Amino acid sequence: MPDPTAPLTLAIDIGGTGLKVEVIDAAGAAVSERRKVPTPKPAPPAAVLDAVAAMVAGVPAFDRISAGFPGVVRKGTILTAPHLGTEDWHGFDLAGALASRFGRPARVLNDAEVQGFGVIAGQGLELVLTLGTGAGTALFRDGVLMPHLELAQHPVRNDMTYDEYIGNAALEEKGVEHWNKRIDRVLKLLFVLTHFDTLHLGGGNAEKVKVLPPNVVRGSNLAGLTGGVKLWGEGWPHG
Repeated sequence: MPDPTAPLTLAIDIGGTGLKVEVIDAAGAAVSERRKVPTPKPAPPAAVLDAVAAMVAGVPAFDRISAGFPGVVRKGTILTAPHLGTEDWHGFDLAGALASRFGRPARVLNDAEVQGFGVIAGQGLELVLTLGTGAGTALFRDGVLMPHLELAQHPVRNDMTYDEYIGNAALEEKGVEHWNKRIDRVLKLLFVLTHFDTLHLGGGNAEKVKVLPPNVVRGSNLAGLTGGVKLWGEGWPHG
């Protein structure tokens, strides 16, 4: 393995069903084994931080921390956590808690936005749609992150949110064939809404989408970790 390029980043992917950590170099290449554990149930901040700390024990030394979180994040503070418990998480300074816990500077962003940083080409209007426990979205223009739109909690059909309509529970209830019909409808709706040049599909259920329109591509599921490098470079929403 080539020598890693500094600075090294502890990349954390917090999901509704699983937690992942990995140390990556400045180019986004892994310098440690990726570790994954189930998300605690229930999942208040203390339980999640303890689970992350257990995974981090023994990884190579790192210089900074990047974390993706499944909810609305503003300046490192959690506003909503629909899959982990908004009541527990609202107003929680996750970036500050990570920095305090591990003694390194930390940045936190919505998980779909972190994944987007790992897959976008940086040209035109690029939309990211993650398909996992729920449905996350992120929008980029020429590589710059646009203001977050919490489409996952927006009604899409018969008062059902995107999370309810195409999330994992809907996949299990309706089956792959019917779920794919819903995905097709959502892709068309998102194009009408944004007129994206490219849509990047990510998340654990992306591989179950059978037909991709010409301007829709599948991204790497590792992008939720490797995109963490970009939280420290151009395109990061400093404001």
